[in-house]
Amino acid sequence: MTATLIDGKAFAAKVREQVAGHVTRLKEEHGITPGLAVVLVGEDPASQVYVRSKGKQTVESGMNSYEHKMDADTSEADLLAVIDQLNNDPAVHGILVQLPLPGHLNEDLIINSIAPEKDVDGFHISNVGLLGTGQKSMVPCTPLGCLMMLRDYHGSISGMNAVVIGRSNIVGKPMAQLLLNDSATVTIAHSRTKDLPGVVKQADIVVAAVGRPEMVPGDWIKEGATVIDVGINRIERDGKNKLVGDVDFESASKVAGAITPVPGGVGPMTIACLLANTVTACCRANGLAEPEGLTA
Repeated sequence: MTATLIDGKAFAAKVREQVAGHVTRLKEEHGITPGLAVVLVGEDPASQVYVRSKGKQTVESGMNSYEHKMDADTSEADLLAVIDQLNNDPAVHGILVQLPLPGHLNEDLIINSIAPEKDVDGFHISNVGLLGTGQKSMVPCTPLGCLMMLRDYHGSISGMNAVVIGRSNIVGKPMAQLLLNDSATVTIAHSRTKDLPGVVKQADIVVAAVGRPEMVPGDWIKEGATVIDVGINRIERDGKNKLVGDVDFESASKVAGAITPVPGGVGPMTIACLLANTVTACCRANGLAEPEGLTA
């Protein structure tokens, strides 16, 4: 058996196309241009690359992109002042503070200072609570992308057994909540789970988000299961740098019914869903119908 490849790159391109269509309609029918503001503190190389990519894709989709680059030694008060200014700017519909922040800054305080309705990362405590109680919220981008791909592949995931490996606030917990909201039966597994291989083996859907290279081998996977690999780990193999997921792709792809590759799986969906969230936030701010197919 060879698994069907769930092509995140192609799916993300489709999502960006939908976003661009919604942006065009907002401009033509309502005279509104969605705006996304990204705040980068310091000069972390990976963050810089990511922010550039976000800005480029925001502009390509027809939206306004606002970038605020601040020094690594920026004070908490100065950063909070910038966020306050963006909260009160009607041209800005989405605000994202690039993580990680320098160690002297309180990440929780900074994230929770963003207006919840503009929190396109979905990390604000209000959005976490709304998602957890099945209410309308801003949803974290990576889990939203995973959910979109699962819905596209399965049509409905109602009644399916899903195992999420990993319990982070950014992926594991919101992913479990989204699956639960779609009526899947959900288990959250982690490093302390007894008989982790046995738990995973029961799953129709496996979402791996632990940040450990190739931790999940093929013999943990039930035949025909759908595997969503969120991990992006850089390792050295045969003297070369290589990106691998949390799942051993080679062995898992021989058992699974469908699987996301790394790279080219979940990764491209994260920025696509950030753009989708910005359009959703813009529509909500203006009392307009939310974009179909781009929300949880």
